[in-house]
Amino acid sequence: MKPGIDVEVCEVGLRDGIQGIDTFFPTAGKQAWVAAEAAAGVPEIEVCSFVPPSVSVQFTDCLDVVADALAIDGLTVSALVPNLKGAERGFESGVHKLNFVLSVSESHNQANVRCSREESLERFRQIAELRDANADNRKVVLGAGLATALGCTIEGRVDPGEAVRTAERLLELGADEISVSDTVGYANPAQVREMFQLMRRHLGDEVVLAGHFHDTRGLGLANVHAALEEGVRQFDASLAGLGGCPFAPGASGNIVMDDLVFMLEAMGLKTGVDIDALVAVREIVAAGLPDEPLLGAIAKAGLPKGFNSGLAA
Repeated sequence: MKPGIDVEVCEVGLRDGIQGIDTFFPTAGKQAWVAAEAAAGVPEIEVCSFVPPSVSVQFTDCLDVVADALAIDGLTVSALVPNLKGAERGFESGVHKLNFVLSVSESHNQANVRCSREESLERFRQIAELRDANADNRKVVLGAGLATALGCTIEGRVDPGEAVRTAERLLELGADEISVSDTVGYANPAQVREMFQLMRRHLGDEVVLAGHFHDTRGLGLANVHAALEEGVRQFDASLAGLGGCPFAPGASGNIVMDDLVFMLEAMGLKTGVDIDALVAVREIVAAGLPDEPLLGAIAKAGLPKGFNSGLAA
């Protein structure tokens, strides 16, 4: 956690938000998006995914976007990697953090990354081994995301115990952080509280836990609040709510970064983010993706009269 803030938010719109959009977001627009959000105070941005062009056209310019982002003082630059080849490119790029995702649901893992959970764990082992084999690589934080940890549109309910066991294996293999992901917007606040209680009980207080929620059924921010009550202080979100799992019919996307920051600041929790400056970044997104709907209540309604944010407190 960076000094002076209570909750750390990570922008995932440039990766999770646009990965499924066919219209190519121009490189200059991505660079402007990163620069503007960093200037607004967002401390971490997941800027791309190191996947083949056949998987997503959006990341053919990932090295240019990463290089530009790394020049921004104080910004933590992260990226997603699906396998060893992607990790090799990620380490070479100089990013500060690499994220790996596997699904707790076997069916979702097969549909999403076309391999079994055991094969995904073996891929992660290889990535961690590569990280540990090089002094420069060891500076890179290795995050592991548990997709469908709270439910799956293919299998339905997911065993919380299996999510914990998967987290334990990832930590044994070398993960520095564990992100619990409601990939398809299945969860409710009571379920979120129980999951993080279980994680803490089995993993210990020293393990860094983060939350990644989708707003498919309108409970995204409520689930963030539940996670906050269990001590979670790191959350992913996407500006204007871009994104959504292709295996979640009707999915509306990730929780809205602008609304998340407003909720946290309204609760007196400092994020270090200027909400007005953050909302203004939506203009860059709208220009680069003119046909995509941009979600969010704060952008539409504005801040309440007399609003006193955690930033100003």
